[in-house]
Amino acid sequence: MSYQPETSYDAEHKIWSGPVERFHFAPDLSIGEIIFHEMRRHPKQVAQVSATEHTLLTRSELHQNSMRVASYMRQIGLRQSDIVGIMARNSTHIAAVAYACFFNGIAFHALHVVYEKDTIRKLFSITAPKIIFCDGDEYEKLKEATASLNTQIVTMRNHPPGVTKIEDLLNTPIEPNFEPARLEQGVQQTLAILCSSGTTGTPKAVTITNSQKMINSSNLLTTADVQYSHSTFDWLSGLGALVTSGVFSTKRIIADNTFDPAILLRIIEEYKVTWLLQPPSHMAMLVNCPEFEEADLSSLRYYLYGGGRCSVEVQETVRSRLDHDCLHFSYGCTELGTIATMNRNYDAKPNSVGRLLPGFKIKILNDEGKALGPDEVGEVCVTNGQYWAGYYGNPEESHKIRDANLWFHTGDLGYMDEDGFLFIVERKKEMLKYQNIIYYPNEVEEVIAKMPGVSEVCVFGVWNQFNGDEAAAAVVKKFGADFHAQDVVDYVADHVDAKYKQLNAGAIIMDDLARSANGKTNRNATKAYFLEAKDRS
Repeated sequence: MSYQPETSYDAEHKIWSGPVERFHFAPDLSIGEIIFHEMRRHPKQVAQVSATEHTLLTRSELHQNSMRVASYMRQIGLRQSDIVGIMARNSTHIAAVAYACFFNGIAFHALHVVYEKDTIRKLFSITAPKIIFCDGDEYEKLKEATASLNTQIVTMRNHPPGVTKIEDLLNTPIEPNFEPARLEQGVQQTLAILCSSGTTGTPKAVTITNSQKMINSSNLLTTADVQYSHSTFDWLSGLGALVTSGVFSTKRIIADNTFDPAILLRIIEEYKVTWLLQPPSHMAMLVNCPEFEEADLSSLRYYLYGGGRCSVEVQETVRSRLDHDCLHFSYGCTELGTIATMNRNYDAKPNSVGRLLPGFKIKILNDEGKALGPDEVGEVCVTNGQYWAGYYGNPEESHKIRDANLWFHTGDLGYMDEDGFLFIVERKKEMLKYQNIIYYPNEVEEVIAKMPGVSEVCVFGVWNQFNGDEAAAAVVKKFGADFHAQDVVDYVADHVDAKYKQLNAGAIIMDDLARSANGKTNRNATKAYFLEAKDRS
C-alpha cells in the first residue's frame, strides 16, 4: 500500500517533518484569554457534569466560578511570578481553580494524590506554591509535607474541620470589569507545571508552555462533543482535556473515583461520550471487564490512547466493539506539552504510534549522535520549534533533555519506517510507569540497600498489561546473611507507603548480578535472568 506524503523526509539530514501548522486563534492570545472569551459565547451550554458527585455546571456558571476564584487570588496578592499548587481528583470545582490560574496568568503545579509525603515535600519545595488546593483526603499528609513552606491550603472535598474550603472562595465577589490578565512574558510564559523524575530519582517540575500547539491536535472537536478523560491535571492528558473543553466548548464529563472500568462504561452509555482519552493500562482493564462485551460504545468517534505499551490483543479487542474506525494510538512527552504523532492507519500499521502532527519534526540518533535513516533503531528526538522554560529551577537537567538546537532527546528507542510512521521499541532511559505514575529503579534500590544482609540490588520493571511497569528486584546477599526473596518484598512493603513502588512483580536472590564488560550492573541482562527463572518456577 502506498501513502500520501503527509510526513515529508529530508534524506540529506535524515529528518522527518509533519504538515505545516495552522493556528485558529490570534497568535498572541494566551490559553486563558481564549478560554475566557470562548466560555462567554455559549453561556447556557453544559460545560461539565460530575458522574460521581452528580453536579452540573453550565459554561456561564463555570465561568463565574472561575472568575470568583481568580478574584480571590488577586485579593490575596498573587502575582504572575507566583505558583499555585494542585493535588486533587476531578471533583466539581477543580476546573474553576485551573481556569482561574489561566485567567490570572499564574502557573499551577499539579501533583498526583498518591504521592507519598517525601515526594510531595521534594516537589513542592521546588516551586514553593503560595496556595495549594487539595482534597481533604490528603490534607494531613500535605500539611506535614509543606510545613516548611508559608502556604495556604484550600480543600476541594471531604473537608477537615477548620480548614478553608473551596466553597469559601466561591463566595468571593467578582472583581469589577474582570478581564483575563495579559501575560507578562507573552505566550512563552508557563501555563502549568507537571511532574517527572530524574534518572537520579530527584523530582523535576516540567513546565508546559502557554502555546496553542496544545489545542491543535484536537481542533476537530465541536460543541456537540462530549469529552471524558479519567486523568487528573498532573497528567498531560488531564490538562489537555481541561484546556480543549474550554477552548472548543465541549461538554466535559468528570469523575473523582478510583478508576473502575464498569463505571467508565456506564458513563460512556449514559452521557453518550464522543471523545475518550485513556492510558493503555485502563484499556486493558476495560476489555477484561465483564460488562465490556455488552456495553454500548456507539457514541464514540474519537478513542485516543497513549503513554505506554499496549498489546495488539487489547487494541484489536477494543476495535472489535467500536462502530467507527476511531481508535488512535498517539505519542508525545510531557516536555512537549502535547502529542507529536497519531496513528490513524491501524489496519496497515498496527502498533505504530503514527505520523507526525503539524509543526513537529523527528530524527533518530544512534549512540554516537549520528542521524539514522528509515527502519534504523535509535533514540527518538523530537522538536516543535517553540520556546520551553525547562524544568523549573533545574537548568542542568533541562539542557540534558533538550539540546541547543531545540531537539528533545526523549530517551525512547524507536524507528521511522519508509512511510513516515513512528514505532517505539523500548525505553532507553530507566523511567518506569506503574498505573501511569512515574518512578525510577534507583528509588526502590535505595530502600532495599538498607535491608540488613543485602550486598547488592538491581531493580527493573516487568510489564503488566493492567499496571504497566511492575517493580522486581534481584538481590545479592552478604556472606552469611539468611533471608529469602519474599523477605525482600515484605521489607519494601514495610518501608514504602506508595503502592507503585512496591515489588509488585516479586524478587529473586542471585549469587551475583549480571554485569557488562566494564563490571557495571547490566540491568537488562539481570531482568532477563529474572524472567527466565520465573518461567522455570
